[in-house]
Amino acid sequence: MAFAELKAHPLYQPLLLGFMTLLASATLAWASSATRQAIAEAEARDLRDSLAQVLPEAFADNDLLADSADIDIGNGNPLRAYRARSGGMVKGVVFTVIGKGYGGEIAVLMAVDENGQILGARVLKHTETPGLGDKIEIAKSGWIDTFTGKTLASANWAVKKDGGDFDQFAGATITPRAVVSAVKGGLEIFDRHKATLLGTDTREERNE
Repeated sequence: MAFAELKAHPLYQPLLLGFMTLLASATLAWASSATRQAIAEAEARDLRDSLAQVLPEAFADNDLLADSADIDIGNGNPLRAYRARSGGMVKGVVFTVIGKGYGGEIAVLMAVDENGQILGARVLKHTETPGLGDKIEIAKSGWIDTFTGKTLASANWAVKKDGGDFDQFAGATITPRAVVSAVKGGLEIFDRHKATLLGTDTREERNE
């Protein structure tokens, strides 16, 4: 059949439209799949970098992203814990806690060693006021490093304005108060669920 005759066929337009729709759908599906993979890879890199920031250099010799578990801490929201191992032994765990700041939720990544001592902490996400509350970021100040070395029993877990050990920021007390409370809460979680977090409780649910 000549092309001119094909174009004149009553089914030509519907078939052409269907083919173009199918081609467009396939192209969008491929682009979406490629984009999702790129986003997932970027998120994994960012998380791996963040995990490295809260752990001392050479503290762990395993891939923390491949060694995690979802822990039931009793509030209906499983806690994703990343285990830091050396020579196969769990030496610490890294997990995220959430505080309620002035502008919204503050996500804090914290690492705790097997004895309940903080190895490091970093704010992953927040919406606090620039120039005031954003001093919780390591790029803006070293305030977040004041948690390193602390345990639940070794500090008075409040800002100085409330009689505690931690500095507040001028004009932004709510923000550091929220972070202090979140980190203290993280240590309390570790204290209550230590066996599960360190992987010595066989009842845990692993994230393979």
